Amino acid sequence: MSLLVLVVDDEPDVEMLFRQQFRRDLRADRFTMDFAQSADSALRLISDAAGASLILILSDINMPGMTGLELLPKATAARPDVPVIMITAYGDADTKRKALEGGAEALLTKPIDFVALRGEIDNRVAGAGAEGRGRDEDFSSPPQLGRIEARTGLRMMPTSPRSPHQ
Repeated sequence: MSLLVLVVDDEPDVEMLFRQQFRRDLRADRFTMDFAQSADSALRLISDAAGASLILILSDINMPGMTGLELLPKATAARPDVPVIMITAYGDADTKRKALEGGAEALLTKPIDFVALRGEIDNRVAGAGAEGRGRDEDFSSPPQLGRIEARTGLRMMPTSPRSPHQ
C-alpha cells in the first residue's frame, strides 16, 4: 500500500515546488503526495483516503474560505492517527499558540526548510514501515524533533502526544 502525504495550500505553485523537492522520493515510490488548494478539497481527500496509509497532513494556515486553523480540528477528527503540521508565513506567537493548541504537531514557517521537512517525512515513512512489519511500537507520539532541530537549526514546535482516542 502506498504511503500518502497530503499538502494543503491555496497557492498553485506549491504543488510544483513540493514535487520538485521530493522528486526522487516520488519516483522511487517511497510515498505519494496529494495536493488540495482549499480546506474543503482537503477534507474530501482525507475522507477518500480513509483506507490509505495517510502518514502526514501539511496545511497552510492562511487560505481563503476555511483557514488551515479551521481545517485542523476537522482533519484531526476525521483522522486522529495522522499528524498535522501547519505552515505559515506569519510565525508570530499568537499563530503558533493557536496552531499548537488546536492539535497541530508542529508549525513550520515559510520559506519552508525542506531538509527539516524531509526528516519529518522520513520519520513517518520509517514508522509506517515498522508498523507494517508488525512491530509493537508507539507511533502516536511525535518523532524526535530535537534531532531535526539540531541538524537544521529549524525550530519546530511539537505538542504533547495525541491519543488516537481523543
